[in-house]
Amino acid sequence: MAELVYPPVILLARAAFRLLGLHNHVEGSANVPISGGAVLACTHVSYLDFIFVGLGAYPTRRLVRFMAKKPVFDNKVAGPLMRGMHHIPVDRKAGAGAYDAALAALRAGELVGMFPEATISRSFEVKDLKTGAARLARDAGVPLLPVTVWGTQRLWTKGRPRQFHKQVVRRGLPITVLVGPAVSMAPHEDAETITTRLSDRLRTLLTRAQRDYPDRPAGPDDTWWLPAALGGSAPSPAQATALDRAEGEHS
Repeated sequence: MAELVYPPVILLARAAFRLLGLHNHVEGSANVPISGGAVLACTHVSYLDFIFVGLGAYPTRRLVRFMAKKPVFDNKVAGPLMRGMHHIPVDRKAGAGAYDAALAALRAGELVGMFPEATISRSFEVKDLKTGAARLARDAGVPLLPVTVWGTQRLWTKGRPRQFHKQVVRRGLPITVLVGPAVSMAPHEDAETITTRLSDRLRTLLTRAQRDYPDRPAGPDDTWWLPAALGGSAPSPAQATALDRAEGEHS
C-alpha cells in the first residue's frame, strides 16, 4: 500500500523528540521480525505511547498499524492522519470488524500494535489484560511480542496536564522502550493461558524498565509518576480501578 503519510509523520515525531530533548532508550528491536506479521502488545501509561512503541520497530524500518478507539478517527485533525497511516479503528459496539481488519493485516504481513490493558493504567502498573492480542497472534499464526514503555507518563497521562512546555525548558527526559522475545504459544492454545503468559512477560519488562530508569523524582511534589509500590504517589491498582469505574471506563 502507498505510504504517503506515515514517513513524514515519523520525521516530524523525531524532530519533536529533538526539540523536547527526549533521551529515547530502545532495547530489543532485534525481536521484531524483518518481514511477516507480528502483534506488538504494549503496556499503557500515556496518551503518547503509540508514538514510542513505533520506535521499537524503527530500526527494522517497519511501520506499525495501531488499533485505536474509533473517536480518534472521527477527530477532524487526527482522523485523516490515522487513516493515512492505515491504523485500525476499534468500535467497541462492533468489535468483530476491528478484529477481522487486524487479522487481515497480520496475514498480509503487517505489524499490528495494540494495548491489551484497553485503557491507560493510572497506577503505572500492568492492569488485567484483554485476550484480543493473544487471540489475534494465535489465529494469524504470528509472533506475539511484549513491549513496555516507561517515562511517557511524564509527558501526558490521564488526570495530569500535558507537560510539554516544562520539558522544553528542562530537557533531558528519559523514555524507555523495551521489546521482549515472542511469547510462546501453541496453535490451538487457550487465549486466556496465552494472555496470562503475556501479562507475566509485560510485568517483568516493566519492572526492569522502572528499575533501570536513569531519572528519579526531583522532590516530594514530583513523585506522582512513580507507582505506589515504588514509593510514588500514583494511585494503587485498587484506587486506579475505582477511578476508572467512577468515570465509566472498563477496567
